[in-house]
Amino acid sequence: MEAHWRVPAGLHAASVQLPVEGELPAFDGATGWLNSPPLTPAGLRGKVVLVDFCTYTCINWIRTLPYVRAWAEKYSSQGLVVIGVHTPEFPFERHVDNIRWALREMRIDYPVAIDNDYAVWSAFDNHYWPALYFADAQGNLRHHYFGEGAYGQSEMIIQQLLAEAGSAVARGDLVSVDAGGVAAAADWDSLGSPETYLSYERAESLASPGGPVPGRAHGYTAPARLLLNQWALAGDWTMADQAATLNAAGGRITCRFHARDLNLVMGPPDPAAAVPFRVLLDGQPPGTAHGIDVDDQGNGTARQQRLYQLIRQYGRITDRTFEIVFPDPGVQAYVFTFG
Repeated sequence: MEAHWRVPAGLHAASVQLPVEGELPAFDGATGWLNSPPLTPAGLRGKVVLVDFCTYTCINWIRTLPYVRAWAEKYSSQGLVVIGVHTPEFPFERHVDNIRWALREMRIDYPVAIDNDYAVWSAFDNHYWPALYFADAQGNLRHHYFGEGAYGQSEMIIQQLLAEAGSAVARGDLVSVDAGGVAAAADWDSLGSPETYLSYERAESLASPGGPVPGRAHGYTAPARLLLNQWALAGDWTMADQAATLNAAGGRITCRFHARDLNLVMGPPDPAAAVPFRVLLDGQPPGTAHGIDVDDQGNGTARQQRLYQLIRQYGRITDRTFEIVFPDPGVQAYVFTFG
Protein backbone atom coordinates (compact mmCIF):
# COMPACT_ATOMS: atom_id res chain seq x y z
CA MET A 1 0.00 0.00 0.00
CA GLU A 2 1.37 3.44 -0.92
CA ALA A 3 1.81 5.72 2.08
CA HIS A 4 0.01 9.08 2.16
CA TRP A 5 2.48 10.62 4.63
CA ARG A 6 6.15 11.44 4.97
CA VAL A 7 8.26 10.07 7.83
CA PRO A 8 9.45 12.84 10.16
CA ALA A 9 13.21 13.18 9.92
CA GLY A 10 14.99 10.77 12.23
CA LEU A 11 11.91 8.92 13.46
CA HIS A 12 13.25 5.56 12.26
CA ALA A 13 16.62 5.94 13.91
CA ALA A 14 16.12 8.02 17.03
CA SER A 15 13.47 9.63 19.16
CA VAL A 16 11.94 12.86 17.97
CA GLN A 17 10.50 15.44 20.29
CA LEU A 18 6.80 14.73 20.76
CA PRO A 19 5.18 17.60 22.67
CA VAL A 20 2.95 17.07 25.68
CA GLU A 21 -0.56 17.92 24.47
CA GLY A 22 -2.24 17.55 27.85
CA GLU A 23 -3.23 14.77 30.23
CA LEU A 24 -5.07 11.63 29.18
CA PRO A 25 -8.74 12.47 29.94
CA ALA A 26 -10.84 10.22 32.12
CA PHE A 27 -13.37 7.74 30.73
CA ASP A 28 -15.87 8.46 33.54
CA GLY A 29 -18.65 9.36 31.11
CA ALA A 30 -18.69 5.94 29.44
CA THR A 31 -22.13 4.31 29.72
CA GLY A 32 -20.58 0.83 29.74
CA TRP A 33 -17.55 -1.26 28.81
CA LEU A 34 -17.05 -4.34 26.67
CA ASN A 35 -14.08 -6.72 26.83
CA SER A 36 -12.88 -5.07 30.05
CA PRO A 37 -13.89 -3.61 33.40
CA PRO A 38 -13.86 0.21 33.45
CA LEU A 39 -10.40 1.70 32.94
CA THR A 40 -9.01 4.92 34.41
CA PRO A 41 -5.99 7.10 33.65
CA ALA A 42 -4.59 6.32 37.12
CA GLY A 43 -4.96 2.59 36.57
CA LEU A 44 -3.24 2.88 33.18
CA ARG A 45 -0.10 4.58 34.52
CA GLY A 46 2.96 2.70 33.37
CA LYS A 47 1.24 1.71 30.13
CA VAL A 48 1.34 3.36 26.73
CA VAL A 49 -2.28 4.00 25.72
CA LEU A 50 -3.78 4.28 22.25
CA VAL A 51 -7.36 5.60 22.26
CA ASP A 52 -9.33 4.94 19.06
CA PHE A 53 -12.66 6.76 18.56
CA CYS A 54 -14.97 4.65 16.42
CA THR A 55 -18.51 3.87 15.42
CA TYR A 56 -19.07 0.52 13.78
CA THR A 57 -20.70 1.64 10.51
CA CYS A 58 -18.07 4.30 9.68
CA ILE A 59 -16.22 3.21 6.53
CA ASN A 60 -13.25 5.46 7.32
CA TRP A 61 -12.82 3.79 10.71
CA ILE A 62 -13.42 0.29 9.26
CA ARG A 63 -10.50 0.84 6.89
CA THR A 64 -8.18 1.74 9.81
CA LEU A 65 -9.24 -1.18 11.99
CA PRO A 66 -6.83 -3.82 10.57
CA TYR A 67 -3.90 -1.65 11.66
CA VAL A 68 -5.26 -0.87 15.11
CA ARG A 69 -6.07 -4.54 15.67
CA ALA A 70 -2.56 -5.55 14.51
CA TRP A 71 -0.93 -3.04 16.89
CA ALA A 72 -3.00 -4.34 19.79
CA GLU A 73 -1.92 -7.91 19.00
CA LYS A 74 1.76 -7.04 18.51
CA TYR A 75 2.42 -4.63 21.36
CA SER A 76 0.05 -5.61 24.20
CA SER A 77 2.76 -7.81 25.74
CA GLN A 78 5.20 -4.89 25.54
CA GLY A 79 3.08 -2.39 27.45
CA LEU A 80 0.51 -1.02 24.99
CA VAL A 81 -3.16 -0.78 25.89
CA VAL A 82 -5.54 -0.07 23.01
CA ILE A 83 -8.91 1.36 24.06
CA GLY A 84 -11.74 1.74 21.60
CA VAL A 85 -14.26 4.47 22.37
CA HIS A 86 -17.50 3.66 20.55
CA THR A 87 -19.36 6.94 20.07
CA PRO A 88 -22.48 6.31 17.94
CA GLU A 89 -23.45 8.24 14.84
CA PHE A 90 -26.85 6.58 14.34
CA PRO A 91 -29.48 5.56 16.94
CA PHE A 92 -29.10 1.81 16.37
CA GLU A 93 -25.38 2.09 17.19
CA ARG A 94 -26.36 2.90 20.77
CA HIS A 95 -27.72 -0.61 21.39
CA VAL A 96 -25.22 -2.68 23.35
CA ASP A 97 -26.26 -5.91 21.61
CA ASN A 98 -25.49 -4.32 18.24
CA ILE A 99 -22.08 -3.11 19.43
CA ARG A 100 -21.31 -6.52 20.93
CA TRP A 101 -22.25 -8.18 17.62
CA ALA A 102 -20.02 -5.76 15.69
CA LEU A 103 -17.02 -6.37 17.97
CA ARG A 104 -17.41 -10.11 17.51
CA GLU A 105 -17.73 -9.83 13.72
CA MET A 106 -14.73 -7.49 13.52
CA ARG A 107 -12.57 -9.61 15.85
CA ILE A 108 -12.04 -6.83 18.39
CA ASP A 109 -11.01 -8.17 21.78
CA TYR A 110 -9.34 -5.08 23.27
CA PRO A 111 -11.28 -2.87 25.75
CA VAL A 112 -14.09 -0.76 24.31
CA ALA A 113 -15.81 2.06 26.20
CA ILE A 114 -19.43 2.66 25.17
CA ASP A 115 -19.83 6.42 24.83
CA ASN A 116 -23.55 6.77 24.11
CA ASP A 117 -23.77 10.20 25.79
CA TYR A 118 -20.70 11.61 23.96
CA ALA A 119 -19.11 12.31 27.36
CA VAL A 120 -15.74 10.76 26.51
CA TRP A 121 -15.88 12.40 23.07
CA SER A 122 -16.36 15.76 24.81
CA ALA A 123 -13.62 15.08 27.39
CA PHE A 124 -11.16 14.64 24.51
CA ASP A 125 -12.73 17.55 22.59
CA ASN A 126 -12.92 15.13 19.68
CA HIS A 127 -14.70 15.82 16.39
CA TYR A 128 -13.86 12.88 14.12
CA TRP A 129 -14.23 9.20 13.31
CA PRO A 130 -11.65 7.76 13.26
CA ALA A 131 -9.40 9.61 15.70
CA LEU A 132 -6.30 8.25 17.43
CA TYR A 133 -4.83 9.67 20.65
CA PHE A 134 -1.44 8.48 21.93
CA ALA A 135 -0.58 8.71 25.65
CA ASP A 136 2.74 7.91 27.28
CA ALA A 137 3.34 5.83 30.40
CA GLN A 138 3.07 8.96 32.60
CA GLY A 139 -0.47 9.67 31.38
CA ASN A 140 0.43 12.52 29.03
CA LEU A 141 -1.10 12.88 25.58
CA ARG A 142 1.80 13.08 23.16
CA HIS A 143 0.27 12.81 19.68
CA HIS A 144 -3.04 12.57 17.84
CA TYR A 145 -4.11 11.72 14.30
CA PHE A 146 -7.48 12.17 12.58
CA GLY A 147 -8.72 10.13 9.63
CA GLU A 148 -7.19 7.38 7.55
CA GLY A 149 -3.54 6.86 6.68
CA ALA A 150 -0.17 7.56 8.35
CA TYR A 151 -0.14 3.99 9.67
CA GLY A 152 3.63 3.64 9.62
CA GLN A 153 4.06 6.98 11.35
CA SER A 154 1.51 6.04 14.00
CA GLU A 155 3.20 2.72 14.68
CA MET A 156 6.61 4.35 15.01
CA ILE A 157 5.13 6.74 17.58
CA ILE A 158 3.81 3.73 19.51
CA GLN A 159 7.30 2.24 19.37
CA GLN A 160 8.89 5.47 20.58
CA LEU A 161 6.52 5.78 23.54
CA LEU A 162 7.10 2.13 24.48
CA ALA A 163 10.86 2.67 24.27
CA GLU A 164 10.57 5.74 26.50
CA ALA A 165 8.72 3.53 29.00
CA GLY A 166 11.60 1.05 29.01
CA SER A 167 10.31 -1.59 26.61
CA ALA A 168 12.86 -3.32 24.41
CA VAL A 169 10.70 -2.80 21.35
CA ALA A 170 12.27 -3.33 17.91
CA ARG A 171 12.25 0.13 16.34
CA GLY A 172 11.27 0.33 12.68
CA ASP A 173 9.86 -3.21 12.54
CA LEU A 174 6.34 -2.42 11.33
CA VAL A 175 3.28 -4.64 10.98
CA SER A 176 2.32 -5.92 7.55
CA VAL A 177 -1.42 -5.67 6.99
CA ASP A 178 -3.23 -7.20 4.03
CA ALA A 179 -6.67 -5.66 4.48
CA GLY A 180 -9.32 -7.12 2.21
CA GLY A 181 -13.07 -6.97 1.81
CA VAL A 182 -14.76 -3.84 3.03
CA ALA A 183 -11.62 -2.87 5.01
CA ALA A 184 -9.45 -2.51 1.89
CA ALA A 185 -7.97 0.96 1.48
CA ALA A 186 -9.97 3.29 -0.74
CA ASP A 187 -8.90 3.84 -4.34
CA TRP A 188 -8.26 7.52 -3.72
CA ASP A 189 -7.20 8.27 -7.29
CA SER A 190 -10.58 7.24 -8.69
CA LEU A 191 -12.80 8.37 -5.83
CA GLY A 192 -15.16 11.04 -7.14
CA SER A 193 -18.24 10.67 -4.92
CA PRO A 194 -18.75 12.03 -1.40
CA GLU A 195 -20.55 10.51 1.57
CA THR A 196 -24.28 10.91 0.84
CA TYR A 197 -26.88 10.94 3.64
CA LEU A 198 -30.47 9.86 3.03
CA SER A 199 -32.14 11.81 5.86
CA TYR A 200 -34.07 15.00 5.23
CA GLU A 201 -31.71 17.08 7.37
CA ARG A 202 -28.70 16.18 5.20
CA ALA A 203 -30.38 15.31 1.90
CA GLU A 204 -27.98 17.06 -0.44
CA SER A 205 -28.26 16.32 -4.17
CA LEU A 206 -31.65 14.59 -3.87
CA ALA A 207 -33.06 14.55 -7.42
CA SER A 208 -36.59 13.29 -6.66
CA PRO A 209 -39.04 15.99 -7.83
CA GLY A 210 -40.27 18.19 -5.00
CA GLY A 211 -37.33 17.39 -2.76
CA PRO A 212 -37.57 15.87 0.73
CA VAL A 213 -40.85 15.80 2.64
CA PRO A 214 -39.75 15.77 6.29
CA GLY A 215 -41.18 13.30 8.75
CA ARG A 216 -44.18 11.86 6.92
CA ALA A 217 -44.96 9.23 4.31
CA HIS A 218 -44.65 10.47 0.76
CA GLY A 219 -44.69 8.97 -2.71
CA TYR A 220 -41.32 9.78 -4.31
CA THR A 221 -40.33 9.37 -7.94
CA ALA A 222 -36.96 9.18 -9.62
CA PRO A 223 -36.04 11.18 -12.73
CA ALA A 224 -35.11 9.31 -15.88
CA ARG A 225 -31.52 10.53 -15.65
CA LEU A 226 -29.26 11.45 -12.77
CA LEU A 227 -26.23 13.72 -12.85
CA LEU A 228 -23.05 12.60 -11.12
CA ASN A 229 -23.53 12.37 -7.33
CA GLN A 230 -27.28 12.89 -7.50
CA TRP A 231 -29.57 10.30 -5.91
CA ALA A 232 -33.30 9.65 -5.81
CA LEU A 233 -35.99 7.73 -3.97
CA ALA A 234 -38.89 5.97 -5.71
CA GLY A 235 -41.90 4.59 -3.85
CA ASP A 236 -43.53 5.32 -0.49
CA TRP A 237 -40.83 6.51 1.91
CA THR A 238 -40.66 8.52 5.13
CA MET A 239 -37.58 10.73 5.35
CA ALA A 240 -36.79 11.37 9.01
CA ASP A 241 -33.89 13.20 10.63
CA GLN A 242 -31.60 10.14 10.51
CA ALA A 243 -32.85 7.80 7.79
CA ALA A 244 -35.31 7.10 4.99
CA THR A 245 -37.77 4.29 5.84
CA LEU A 246 -39.62 2.32 3.17
CA ASN A 247 -43.36 2.07 3.96
CA ALA A 248 -44.60 -0.08 1.06
CA ALA A 249 -43.33 -2.82 -1.21
CA GLY A 250 -41.40 -2.01 -4.36
CA GLY A 251 -39.34 0.96 -3.19
CA ARG A 252 -35.96 1.75 -4.67
CA ILE A 253 -33.00 4.08 -4.37
CA THR A 254 -30.86 5.19 -7.29
CA CYS A 255 -27.50 6.93 -7.25
CA ARG A 256 -25.06 8.17 -9.90
CA PHE A 257 -21.52 7.69 -8.58
CA HIS A 258 -17.84 7.52 -9.48
CA ALA A 259 -15.86 5.16 -7.24
CA ARG A 260 -14.50 1.63 -7.02
CA ASP A 261 -16.73 0.76 -4.03
CA LEU A 262 -20.27 1.67 -3.10
CA ASN A 263 -21.53 0.93 0.42
CA LEU A 264 -24.88 1.59 2.06
CA VAL A 265 -25.65 1.73 5.78
CA MET A 266 -29.10 0.19 6.11
CA GLY A 267 -31.13 -2.57 7.69
CA PRO A 268 -34.43 -3.46 9.36
CA PRO A 269 -35.13 -1.82 12.74
CA ASP A 270 -36.55 -5.13 13.97
CA PRO A 271 -33.60 -7.47 14.64
CA ALA A 272 -35.83 -10.46 13.95
CA ALA A 273 -36.70 -9.21 10.46
CA ALA A 274 -34.91 -9.79 7.16
CA VAL A 275 -35.31 -7.51 4.15
CA PRO A 276 -34.34 -8.90 0.71
CA PHE A 277 -33.02 -6.54 -1.94
CA ARG A 278 -31.56 -6.55 -5.42
CA VAL A 279 -28.76 -4.36 -6.76
CA LEU A 280 -28.38 -3.25 -10.39
CA LEU A 281 -25.49 -1.42 -12.05
CA ASP A 282 -26.46 0.58 -15.13
CA GLY A 283 -29.69 -1.42 -15.20
CA GLN A 284 -27.96 -4.84 -15.20
CA PRO A 285 -26.86 -7.36 -12.55
CA PRO A 286 -23.44 -6.33 -11.23
CA GLY A 287 -21.66 -9.56 -12.20
CA THR A 288 -18.01 -9.41 -11.13
CA ALA A 289 -18.58 -5.89 -9.75
CA HIS A 290 -20.75 -7.20 -6.91
CA GLY A 291 -19.76 -6.38 -3.33
CA ILE A 292 -19.28 -8.91 -0.56
CA ASP A 293 -22.89 -8.55 0.59
CA VAL A 294 -24.53 -9.48 -2.73
CA ASP A 295 -24.11 -12.21 -5.32
CA ASP A 296 -23.26 -11.68 -8.99
CA GLN A 297 -26.97 -11.29 -9.78
CA GLY A 298 -27.18 -8.51 -7.20
CA ASN A 299 -29.27 -10.43 -4.68
CA GLY A 300 -28.80 -9.86 -0.97
CA THR A 301 -30.62 -9.71 2.36
CA ALA A 302 -30.38 -7.05 5.07
CA ARG A 303 -30.55 -8.74 8.47
CA GLN A 304 -28.81 -6.18 10.68
CA GLN A 305 -28.51 -2.43 10.67
CA ARG A 306 -24.93 -2.07 9.46
CA LEU A 307 -22.76 -1.11 6.50
CA TYR A 308 -23.28 -3.28 3.38
CA GLN A 309 -20.70 -3.37 0.61
CA LEU A 310 -22.82 -3.57 -2.55
CA ILE A 311 -20.39 -2.71 -5.36
CA ARG A 312 -16.67 -3.35 -5.81
CA GLN A 313 -15.44 -2.66 -9.35
CA TYR A 314 -12.26 -3.80 -11.04
CA GLY A 315 -10.46 -2.11 -13.88
CA ARG A 316 -11.11 1.40 -15.11
CA ILE A 317 -13.58 3.41 -13.02
CA THR A 318 -16.22 5.50 -14.79
CA ASP A 319 -19.51 7.18 -13.86
CA ARG A 320 -22.12 4.47 -13.14
CA THR A 321 -25.76 4.35 -12.09
CA PHE A 322 -26.53 2.25 -9.04
CA GLU A 323 -30.01 1.02 -8.15
CA ILE A 324 -31.23 -0.98 -5.16
CA VAL A 325 -34.77 -2.40 -5.18
CA PHE A 326 -36.68 -3.63 -2.12
CA PRO A 327 -39.61 -5.97 -2.83
CA ASP A 328 -40.77 -5.70 0.79
CA PRO A 329 -41.19 -2.70 3.12
CA GLY A 330 -39.36 -2.07 6.36
CA VAL A 331 -35.79 -1.14 5.46
CA GLN A 332 -34.18 1.97 6.88
CA ALA A 333 -31.43 3.54 4.73
CA TYR A 334 -28.96 5.97 6.27
CA VAL A 335 -25.95 6.87 4.14
CA PHE A 336 -24.00 5.93 1.01
CA THR A 337 -20.23 5.77 1.40
CA PHE A 338 -17.63 5.17 -1.30
CA GLY A 339 -14.09 3.89 -1.64
